[in-house]
Amino acid sequence: MSAEPNPTPETPDAEPRPRRLTAAAALAALEGLAVLAGGLYMLVLGFTGDPDGRRQAVTGGVTLIVLALLPLLAARGLLLRRSWSRGPAIITQLMALPVAYNLLQADSLAIPGGIALAVVAVATLVLVVNPETTRALGITGPGGARDPKRES
Repeated sequence: MSAEPNPTPETPDAEPRPRRLTAAAALAALEGLAVLAGGLYMLVLGFTGDPDGRRQAVTGGVTLIVLALLPLLAARGLLLRRSWSRGPAIITQLMALPVAYNLLQADSLAIPGGIALAVVAVATLVLVVNPETTRALGITGPGGARDPKRES
């Protein structure tokens, strides 16, 4: 009976996580936390405040809380170098861009929020589609072999 060493999270031949991947995960997590905070605010306002429509505020709050799961799961997957996480990360950014555009069209304090959201969305997109990030996630081009260890 031979004892095998305990597996480590990083195998000797694995490269360290690229900074771009860590930055993309951090930005996705930041977006997820911001959406979660907005959802919680709407939910609390719906239950305790005096919104225009209580049902609408509660529904909007619950919807935002559920939507916050997408970037949060993507961020976790990016940190763990899971190839599946790139899709949700890209989808989140593509959903954020129209929201940023609408915020920029407002004549209020929403404009700085729109600028910040647009910058974060574009930066995250650039980081996620970067070739170094793609390689770190084990994603290859069409017809290329994938690393099965990164799929789970």
